[in-house]
Order: sequence, then structure tokens, then C-alpha cells
Amino acid sequence: MSAPSKLSNDCFALPAGVHWTPVSEALRLLEQRLQCCVPVEQSAVEDSDGRILAHAVIAARSHPPCANSAVDGYAFAGGLQAGAQSLQLRDGRSAAGEAFKGRLLPGQALRILTGAALPGGADTVVLQEDVRIDDGRLQVTGPLKAGANARAAGEDMQQGAQIFPAGHQLRPEDLGVIAAAGLGEVSVFKPLKVAVISTGAELRAPGQAARVDQIFDANRPMLCAVLRRWGMEVVDLGIVPDEAAAVRAALDRAKDCADVIMTSGGASAGDEDHMSAVLRASGGMALWRIAVKPGRPLALCVWGGVPVFGLPGNPVAAFVCTLIFARPALLQLAGAGFQVPQALHMPAAFSKTKKAGRREYLRARLRDGAAHVFASEGSGRVSGLSWAEGLVELPEAAAEIKPGQTVCFLPYASFGLP
Repeated sequence: MSAPSKLSNDCFALPAGVHWTPVSEALRLLEQRLQCCVPVEQSAVEDSDGRILAHAVIAARSHPPCANSAVDGYAFAGGLQAGAQSLQLRDGRSAAGEAFKGRLLPGQALRILTGAALPGGADTVVLQEDVRIDDGRLQVTGPLKAGANARAAGEDMQQGAQIFPAGHQLRPEDLGVIAAAGLGEVSVFKPLKVAVISTGAELRAPGQAARVDQIFDANRPMLCAVLRRWGMEVVDLGIVPDEAAAVRAALDRAKDCADVIMTSGGASAGDEDHMSAVLRASGGMALWRIAVKPGRPLALCVWGGVPVFGLPGNPVAAFVCTLIFARPALLQLAGAGFQVPQALHMPAAFSKTKKAGRREYLRARLRDGAAHVFASEGSGRVSGLSWAEGLVELPEAAAEIKPGQTVCFLPYASFGLP
């Protein structure tokens, strides 16, 4: 299959006159302007956990492939009327993988084990605990409806039916379904390869010696782990100093080995924001000032045909922007389509006065059926990310939140995270 087309250099350009971009508008633009950028390959079913389907999966055969018994017991035709009944017991049995070759006549029964194919002429099974064998005959007391304790052929899946649509990201349980439908391999997109870069002279790698005026790079380990959870291949390009030449060199390395580039830090317009300056000089950079808290600056660009997502350097803002903006965009590029999180509407266990203008995301978790928020809204409090189990989303309008009022809670699980 031919390689997907590259993005145009101006695909992230905003309409003239736009200053603050609402969250909903930013998401709409990303959905409109991005398309899948990875090729298709075949993958063995057992190696396909986390992969994104390029084509719908169609059942190669029905499941179960034949009518079979749900219990250990005796198979016969039709149901039983109320009262004592007597059936002729045939020699032999039907076991899983060893089907009985003959056919039962009316009034006959056959020993059958769980999962075994029903013999010809039979459609009902009585539990072995409910019968008595006496002189070659099966003694049983009705009533028992026809079809009891039997599974019909194809009652789970029919041959030729669609099991999963294109764009579905496979889970372990899905692999069992596909295997049961008789398939050994599936068509999937190659994993999206994302290069991750941190920028900042103040950054040190975790575990390195650091001066009091330096901080450890929290973004890269966090973002790399998030991307791997989403089934993407990560290229960790480390920390790049605040120098234009070093930033350009890192971006050049990234475009040669990845489908997408994700950076954190230097995304605004300050004196040392070399990432945004270098991207702007390329002629295709758009600095989206999004009406969101935490976050706001999101630098978007195409560098050598590869999309760049320039996240804020603050770890809380970088994490929130990754969930809200980068995840649906990356999934679109990876072939899974544009996805938004599924919200839960829960009573608030907090009070807050919110000003109009920006959509806010508060670190939150559920306790006793209500949403509790982290004690501080400070975006420098990185510990609040692990304290939380998701985000409370507050719309752009001014609001006075009181305990018991319904709020929108977005669990981390709705972003594909545990």
C-alpha cells in the first residue's frame, strides 16, 4: 500500500483575526486537518494487542461452529412433557472434539459432555444430575423445554458478520473473539512513532545531580509512558538546551525517525522560548492561544512534513494538554479516528467561583459518589496528577460551584489510562 500523504505546511493556520481559540474550536480544527499518516501491515492475532485495525474484521466462520451442549448430560430430540419419561439410551457418547457419528431417532438419548457437538436428531440436553439410568433406559421427569442446555450454531457470531470496525484499537479480550471467529491475522496500522523532546537549560534527567536552580525533567518520563499506554512507539530524544541550533538539530533528527514530534517547553513567546521561535522561522508554525486552564499556548507546526505538537513546559499543563488535545489528534494520525473522552456527571464535593472566559480542568477523584478536587489549583503542583483519578471539566461560562451541584468528571480511563 502506498504511503499516506503528508500534511501541508500551513495545515494548522488559524483564521485571520483569531486571538483566543475556544477548546471546542481547537478540537474541531484538529479533527478537520489531520488524517492517518501510517501505513498498513498484517499482524498475527496473538501479537495484535493495542494495535489499531486498518480494515474491519469479518468472522471467517460461525461461533460456535455447530450446535453443542452447555452441560454434561444426555442429548435427545424435543422437550419433555410434565411427568415421568423414559428414553432408550444409545451406546457411545459425544465429547468435545469427538462428535458422535450416528443419528438419534425419536425416543432415543445419548450421553454428551460439555462443549460436545449435538448428535444428529437431537436439540435438547438434560443435566446428568436430573436423570437415572435403569436397564439401558434413561428415566427423567419433565417438563423440559426444547433446546434446553444447548447452544445453537452461530449464536455468538455468524460467519461473514463484522466483528470489529476499522479504527478499533484491539484489547486482550478482542484477540480471543477474533481467534474464536477463525482468524489468524488482521490488517492493522503500523504503530504511530512519536519523538519526544524536552527543552530547557534548567532541566536535568531524573537521577542526575542537580543544582538548586535546576529541576528534574518530569515531562519526558510521563509523556513517554502515556504514549506507550496508547499503543504508540516512542523515540526518546532527551533534553535539548535552549539554543536555536540545538533545537533545529533535534527537530531534524526527530523528523527522520518519527511520524509525529512532541515537545514540551519553549512553546510561548518569551526570550528563551527557542522552540516556538525555531518553528515560527520555518514558516508553518501556528501558536494557538487556547482559552484553557491549565495550558494556553500550544505550538503546532509541520517540520519537514512531520507534525509537531509543542506543549507547555509546566508538567500539569503538559499532561492536561496531552489528554485533551494531543490524544485525539494522535489517534486520528494513528488510524483510530478522532476520539473524545466519555464524561461522568457527578455531584461536586467542593466549592469554587469560576470566572468567565476559559475552560478549566481541575485534578479530581471520586470518593463516596462525589467529585473531590485537589487542594491547590497551582499548575506547579505535579503531585496532584497522581493524587487525581481524572479531571473535572468546567465550561467557559462564569459559574458558582457549590457542593452537590452536578459537574462533568473525565476519568483517566476515558483517556485510555488506568
